Amino acid sequence: MELFERVADGLHIPGSMLDLAPRPWERQPAQVQEVADAKSTETASGNGDSSVLRRDFMKLGAGIAATALGTQLPGGIPSGTAGNRVGSSTVAELKDNIVRLRRLDDHLGGADTYRLYRAEVEKTAKLLKGGSFSGATQRELLNLFAEQAQQTGWAAFDAGWHAEAKQLFERSYSAAKEANNAELAGNALALRSYQLLSTGTAATDLTDKSLAIAKSSGEPAVQSLLFQRGAWTYAVAGQAEQAARALGNAEEALANGNNGGTAPDWAAWAHNSTEFQIMVGRCWTELRRPLRAVPALEAAMAKYDDSHARDKALYLSWLADSYIDAGEIEPAATALGRAFDLSANIASARPQQRLTAVLDRFEDHKEVAGVADLLARRPPNPVQVRR
Repeated sequence: MELFERVADGLHIPGSMLDLAPRPWERQPAQVQEVADAKSTETASGNGDSSVLRRDFMKLGAGIAATALGTQLPGGIPSGTAGNRVGSSTVAELKDNIVRLRRLDDHLGGADTYRLYRAEVEKTAKLLKGGSFSGATQRELLNLFAEQAQQTGWAAFDAGWHAEAKQLFERSYSAAKEANNAELAGNALALRSYQLLSTGTAATDLTDKSLAIAKSSGEPAVQSLLFQRGAWTYAVAGQAEQAARALGNAEEALANGNNGGTAPDWAAWAHNSTEFQIMVGRCWTELRRPLRAVPALEAAMAKYDDSHARDKALYLSWLADSYIDAGEIEPAATALGRAFDLSANIASARPQQRLTAVLDRFEDHKEVAGVADLLARRPPNPVQVRR
């Protein structure tokens, strides 16, 4: 269990809640081998699948964190607050909280993280409503609220709770506009367009507004994120030319790096080549271009750690989809079967919904090896994630 002990060493509550290891493509080679050796030891010693154990460990950590962060002071107000006066130290403490809590989304579903994120939103809302602060601190609080509401809305969306997600994305947009933070406002629009697309509603008008903001941004990570998300919405809408153009802009932003600066934490995750490969593969899958989609997704999945179970399951579903388009049914079945394995016990509505949709495409290929077993894994009822 050395891997989890290393994670536990970073669990300093509440000051440093969760310092998770970086993703595989961010590690140095020696670190990659160290994690691989730890996983081999776990399996050999009979401790079970390491990715499952890690997710269970993260759930336990999330529960501990929820208790600790919620009891910093009566009402959950950060320790730096003196009376009603809110200063920069209070904002900094709340910023640190959301940065650490965001890491949980790498390993847990939205139904597991929503309560944690929502608590942070309400803390900041309480300060904005009843606190006393300077104009500069008010802008910081509004920016923080917009960021927190986006993360909380994403968790609600992931859990399939669309009413909550819509409300949070819209509250985020309003706060970002009030703070004159165009980039956060653009991300709120992008997230809302994601949600609308998932319910079958075209939302490219929101995407157009988001990409107009991306073009004027001086932050490459923000540009990369917004252009990638824009490419996805265009691809789902069947607009191949617009999707390809957005992907090209995202790639250009990615090549520009951070110009010596530090990317906002909410955007930094998308600013790497592996995430970009995944988006390229997903977009071309949606546009039914398997010759472009499969190489990108295969390369990305070879690097993507199984501990990011929800996301990897989703990405494998697009790989399976493209394999089917290419007439490669056996590897498609293998990819989707692996996705089912990874998505087990994840508190997220999206993987099962997505996997079930791809599974429908195998109905005409029951004679192919492995397909009958795969079809037998179909969930008997629609996915519902409990609150």
